[in-house]
Amino acid sequence: MDQQTLIYLVVGASFALYLGIAVWARAGTTGEFYTAGGGVPPVTNGMATAADWMSAASFISMAGLIAFVGYDNSTYLMGWTGGYVLLAMLLAPYLRKFGKFTVPDFIGDRFYSQTARLVGVVCLVVISVTYVIGQMTGVGVTFARFLQVSTTTGLFIGSAVVFAYAVLGGMKGITYTQVAQYCVLITAYTIPAIFISLQLTGNPLPPLGLFSDTVQEGVPILQRLDQVVTDLGFGAYTAHRDSTLNMVLFTMSLMIGTAGLPHVIIRFFTVPKVSDARWSAGWALVFIALLYLTAPAVGAMARLNLINTVWPGGAGAPNGALVYEQRPDWMRTWETTGLLRFEDRNNDGRIQYYNDRNPAFADQARQQGWQGNELTVNADILVLANPEIANLPGWVIALVAAGGLAAALSTAAGLLLAISSAISHDLIKGALKPDISERGELLAARISMAAAIALATWLGLNPPGFAAQTVALAFGLAAATIFPVLMMGIFSKRINNSGAVAGMLAGLLFTTIYIFVYKGWFFIPGTNQFPDTAAYWVFGISPTSVGTIGALLNFGVAYAVSRVTQAPPAEIQRMVESIRIPRGAGAAVEH
Repeated sequence: MDQQTLIYLVVGASFALYLGIAVWARAGTTGEFYTAGGGVPPVTNGMATAADWMSAASFISMAGLIAFVGYDNSTYLMGWTGGYVLLAMLLAPYLRKFGKFTVPDFIGDRFYSQTARLVGVVCLVVISVTYVIGQMTGVGVTFARFLQVSTTTGLFIGSAVVFAYAVLGGMKGITYTQVAQYCVLITAYTIPAIFISLQLTGNPLPPLGLFSDTVQEGVPILQRLDQVVTDLGFGAYTAHRDSTLNMVLFTMSLMIGTAGLPHVIIRFFTVPKVSDARWSAGWALVFIALLYLTAPAVGAMARLNLINTVWPGGAGAPNGALVYEQRPDWMRTWETTGLLRFEDRNNDGRIQYYNDRNPAFADQARQQGWQGNELTVNADILVLANPEIANLPGWVIALVAAGGLAAALSTAAGLLLAISSAISHDLIKGALKPDISERGELLAARISMAAAIALATWLGLNPPGFAAQTVALAFGLAAATIFPVLMMGIFSKRINNSGAVAGMLAGLLFTTIYIFVYKGWFFIPGTNQFPDTAAYWVFGISPTSVGTIGALLNFGVAYAVSRVTQAPPAEIQRMVESIRIPRGAGAAVEH
């Protein structure tokens, strides 16, 4: 059986499984559509949460980011996992005890204001739409390579699959589909990593292989990687080059952004009891750790394999570069997608891959006749191409294709459900038409889901950056808007509706403006480039790190406005106290 047929069979079987689950778990009530009826066991919910969480950014982009940058991008690992600790300790059990369907539901009732509810809806939609762009990008990248179609066609196919099981099943169908998707994606991620770790280090455990000696050279793999990348003018893989301030702010932005992501929070409304919400977060951390402990090894080993492929005669050695006409099949395949490109600048027929932006390396490059870097590799392809680079069996390559699609589709479904719930439950039922029937609300939810899928597909055609970059912006927005208002709503009786609304708007506007100033609103004078470099950032704070500053601004404005306006009513203050009473291990308040 040829490779392409095998990929079609494995991916097709996974899609059939997802659609079959959706038919079996079809939602018949709004409770099933929004919260799966509130009866999902903690272990099942933890696995579904892990799939919801480990998106295309985790599966496809994260290892690629680590591979091309090294130590500095370990912030993704620290921020994304640390956020779950905050979520488990500070938010999940209390929100479950409140017993509502959605985040804007909590905001509207806690701050006794339709305006607060509507601002919450706006924040949720902005965050979720930004996040889902990254997922649709991942879908397009994966389809483009493995199904031999264009990125645009891949987006349309992926959207159709999500439409079929998300619109039909709602949260009930999505939950059990995500359990299946987690099993697919974690298997697809770890099996190639084990093979490659064995090839390079002889150690079958990738996290340990990362700190083992290479089989060929007999030196630590990180030491070997530092040597080959510096030989090509790149910074040392294990070096810290980013500013410490920016690194801390970025990590914090990812942490509190994680704790404020609407599509993750609504998963904790699906369990039967308050104590189950905390256990769900714990199980989710366990399932996430299986991938996140493996990702650094995948990134490092993929970078080393890539350089060894392009420089078979030794990194930077004269005439050691790969002859273009002798390039392996995997390079030819990825070239057709446009995500890997070669430009023979010195017309020698060889692929010179090096850092042509390093002035200290320029003289050495010129002495060898190089006239610029000739190979452009999109970071999103590295995990997907890794099995091919390492010459792994065809069934492993097919499995990775199914895993990449599972990761992107699972998170996309959760995000689209969050958008749909906000529009149908919080906007239509909560504000525009409170007397809508349950049947009408369920229809509105499905129509909203379909509209959200159409919007996400359109935006996915022209995403702002590759998958993990786009996702990082969504985390900044969640950090600056949702996390502070939830924290203040649970732990402060003094924050009133005026303070909550003012804080959310301040965080949203500040963070959005800062991001778009540096990523899409104006060019550097005299150029056609955006000022997205440290030289132009305010105090060296990058657009992906500014969510932390937006969160601080949200807290400050909310407290300031609340202090000069009337305190919340006595019944609201009693409600806040009741949410935090330790009796939460019992049954939650029902909606």
